Amino acid sequence: MSQIPNLENAPINLTAIRTRAQKELETILKNVRGEKCLVIDPKLSGSLSLLLQSSELKKHGAELRHLTAEPIQTERTKVVYLVRAQLDLMKFISSHIQNDTSKGLQKEYYLYFVPRRVVACEKILEEEKVHELLTIGEFPLYMIPLDEDVFSFELDLSQKEYLVDGDATSLWHIAKTIHNMEFSFGAIPNVRAKGKGATRVADILNRMQAEEPVNTSDVGVPEINTLILLDREVDMVTPMCTQLTYEGLLDELLGISNGAVELDASIMGAQQEGKKMKVPLNSSDKLFKEIRDMNFEVVVQVLRQKATSMKQDYTDISTTTQSVSELKDFVKKLNSLPEMTRHINLAQHLSTFTSKPSFLGKLDMEQTLVEAQSYDICFDFIEEMIHKQEPLVNVLRLLILFSITNSGLPKKNFDYLRRELLHSYGFEHIGTLNNLEKAGLVRKQDSKSNWLTIKRTLQLVVEDTDTTNPNDISYVFSGYAPLSIRLVQHAIRSGWRGLEEILRLLPGPHSESKKGGFSSIPSYDTLPGSLNSLDKLAADGRRDLVLVVFIGGVTFAEISALRFLSSQEGMAYDIIVGTTNIINGHSLTETFVEKSL
Repeated sequence: MSQIPNLENAPINLTAIRTRAQKELETILKNVRGEKCLVIDPKLSGSLSLLLQSSELKKHGAELRHLTAEPIQTERTKVVYLVRAQLDLMKFISSHIQNDTSKGLQKEYYLYFVPRRVVACEKILEEEKVHELLTIGEFPLYMIPLDEDVFSFELDLSQKEYLVDGDATSLWHIAKTIHNMEFSFGAIPNVRAKGKGATRVADILNRMQAEEPVNTSDVGVPEINTLILLDREVDMVTPMCTQLTYEGLLDELLGISNGAVELDASIMGAQQEGKKMKVPLNSSDKLFKEIRDMNFEVVVQVLRQKATSMKQDYTDISTTTQSVSELKDFVKKLNSLPEMTRHINLAQHLSTFTSKPSFLGKLDMEQTLVEAQSYDICFDFIEEMIHKQEPLVNVLRLLILFSITNSGLPKKNFDYLRRELLHSYGFEHIGTLNNLEKAGLVRKQDSKSNWLTIKRTLQLVVEDTDTTNPNDISYVFSGYAPLSIRLVQHAIRSGWRGLEEILRLLPGPHSESKKGGFSSIPSYDTLPGSLNSLDKLAADGRRDLVLVVFIGGVTFAEISALRFLSSQEGMAYDIIVGTTNIINGHSLTETFVEKSL
C-alpha cells in the first residue's frame, strides 16, 4: 500500500517539484559509486518516504541506517550521511568517524546537508578533526508535497526557535522556498502578511526578488495570484482546541506522521496481536479524500450509510437475477471494500476515545474559554488536572488556551499554578515554564482581555452550527471558527483593508504589497456569512490561486476549513497550503518542553 500521495489533481505542478527532489537524491546516490551505507537523520526518513520508497533507495546499492549516537555497524566502505544542519548531529557523525579510525577501519565518508550547509556545523567537524575526512555537499530539499494541496517545509521547531531562541534561520528557509517556486510559477503579485515572523519573511522575499529577479517573460502570467503569510503566534487559540474533523481527530488521538498513522494491527482487524502497522492517509484513498474534512460525527453517519447500502446491494445480487451492467457496478463497489473496512475500523477506534467523559469534559472547558465564559470553572479544572497528575503537555495545552483568551493570568493565579506545576511535575520544568513565558503563551495579566472584541468582530463563535450541511468554517470545531482562517477569508477578499483595528489587537505587525503589471485578486468586502459570487477567472479560464503559508505550523482542521472555503459555489480561487509543519496542540506545546538530559 503506497504512502506516497498522488499529485495529479494538484492546483499547481507539485509533481514537478517532487520529481526534481527525487532526481537530486538519485544523483547524490549515483555520485557515490558502488555499494554504500546510507545513514539518514531519523527526522528526515519520513519526509524521504514521501519522495522515494525505501525499495528505490536500495536499488542504488544503499544499505539503510538511522543516525544515532551509536556507532554504525556496517561492512560497507562508503558511508553517506543525509542530515539536517544541527549541531548535535555533527557530534554523532564525528564520534562515528573517530570510532572507525580508532579501530583502524578505512572508509570513505560523505556528508550531505539538508537543505544547505551551515558554517557552525562545519566548525564542529573541524574542532573534532574529522572535517578533512568528509566529502561535503548539499541536498536542497526545501519542501515536501504532503498531498495535492499541501506542502511542508519540514521545520518542526521553527516556532520555538524563533519565539524563544531568537533564531530566524527558518524564516530565511521559507522565503528561499517561495522564491524558488517563483522561478517555476512566476513572481507572486500580491503579498499579505500578519505577524512578526510573517512580515519578516515578506521582507526577506522582497530582498531576494530584488537581488535575483524572476524574468516574467520566461514564466508569463503568474500561476499564484496572492500569497498570504500568517504567523502561528497570531492565533495560538486554534491549535490548542481539539480538532473535530475526521483527519484532525486522527492526528489528535493517533498522531499522523508523513501521511500515515501507525497503530496495532489488531485495531485494523488483523489477527496479529502486538504487531504495529502503518495505515496511509492521503488523497490517493478516494474514500478518505471524501470524508477527511467532515466533522467526525458526520463521518460515522456516512460510513454507516455506505455500509448499509453495500449490504443491500449484496442482498439484491444474491436473490435476484442482475444485468451485466448492474453486476459491473456492484463489482466496482466491492473494489472499494478495503477502503471502507479501513475507515470503519479507524472510526470505531476513535469512538472509544470520543465517548469518554474525560474527552467530553476537556471539550467543554475549551468551549468555555473560547466563548469567554466563567474563568473560575476553568481555573478549578486545570488545578484538578495538576492534582491528578495528568500528562504535563495536556495541562499546559489548556493553560495556554486559558492564558491567551484571558490576556494572561492574574498574578496570584499565575504564581499559584506555576508553583503547583513545579511541585507536581518536578523542578526540572522551570525551563519549560520559562519558554512558555518568553513565547508569551503563559504570562501574567497586564491588560484587559481583548478576546471578546476579536471574537465578536470576526464572528468566531457560531451558534447552531450545522455539521452535516455546513455553511461556515465553524463546523471544523463544532461551533468555533478558527481565527486564522477568518483572517485568511478577509485577506483573500479585500486584503487587510477595514480590518486594521482587529489586526492591532493581535500579535505582530501586518503588511501588504502589490507588484505592478498584474491584476489583483477580485476584492470583496464582506466578512464571513453570505458568500459573494466570484465570477472572475484568470485570463486562461483557470481559477485564481492563493498560497496560504503558516509560519509555525497548521492543523488539519484549518486545512479542512480552507478546503471548505475553496469549494464554495461561486468562489473563483483555489487554495494551496504551505506550512513549516503539521501540528496539533499536543505536538506544538511539546516543542516548548525542555528535555531533561
